[in-house]
Amino acid sequence: MNPSDARIVFFGSGEIAIPALLRLIECGLRPLALVTQPDKPAGRHRELTPPPIKRVALEAGVPVVQPISVRDPEFLTSLTDLMPDVVVVMAYGQILPKSLIAIPRIACINLHASLLPRHRGASCIQAAIDQGDRETGITVMHVVPKLDAGDIIHAIATPILPEDTGGVLHDRLAGIAADALAEALPRLLEDRADRVPQDADLSTYAPKMERDDGRIDWSWDAERIARRVRAFDPWPGTWTLADDGQGVKRLKVFSATDSVGDGGEPGLVMVGDDGQVSVACGVGRLLLGDVQADGSRRMSARDWAKGHRGKMRFT
Repeated sequence: MNPSDARIVFFGSGEIAIPALLRLIECGLRPLALVTQPDKPAGRHRELTPPPIKRVALEAGVPVVQPISVRDPEFLTSLTDLMPDVVVVMAYGQILPKSLIAIPRIACINLHASLLPRHRGASCIQAAIDQGDRETGITVMHVVPKLDAGDIIHAIATPILPEDTGGVLHDRLAGIAADALAEALPRLLEDRADRVPQDADLSTYAPKMERDDGRIDWSWDAERIARRVRAFDPWPGTWTLADDGQGVKRLKVFSATDSVGDGGEPGLVMVGDDGQVSVACGVGRLLLGDVQADGSRRMSARDWAKGHRGKMRFT
């Protein structure tokens, strides 16, 4: 079919999906609707806050639907009534049932932030940095009932740079997702798209993370810990417990680099003559950049260490 005649419904909640939605609109493929998560309480005052993509859609004149569950019969009926040719999904936040996947006339497709089959699941961006991958990317695939297991339509790769954090890579992949969709969708609509099955034996699973998942294990080697600090910035963040002999406080670690040399007992903190703060790891030492203790502000590790003259260790 002519791409300009396509009836599209876009499912997305995370900010990473915004460039893809905007690209559709810029290409003259304005979705019939945006389906996103309900507004949720946020901030100190727990005010109801919409997903950022909702504001973008409304400003562009795209109707917004926010079902509590995509399994709701009334919602499924309303989606069927839209008669979509294609449903496009990115970072929506709910697993789609078979009954929904079957609604679009041509396909239900997903923009996934990894080079499938590697890193299926919710935290694939962090996993790629954390596990030392040299590259990652966006995969456009068919949605099937099994998580991120559908046939691959198109993929665009990008190298993972030594300085990349989870946040930096997230933003770069958001732009790549828009490009991948713009390239894949016309092929799909014109019935000339590839359809490559995944090799399940090559897949890994990156589960949704919680804040406590960022606790640092000092028995790991310094290079691995440095990757985790980058991968988990800004979410869920990395942290440790700092004990200076007078009390224990939670300490967030915002940046760090690995260093060779005698590690010493894992978790032991050393302050050099130049004020540089390093921590012994299973192999090597971790040089701390910015940190923040509970009840304090973010500061350099050098400034933080000035208030701790005694022997310190992290656990």
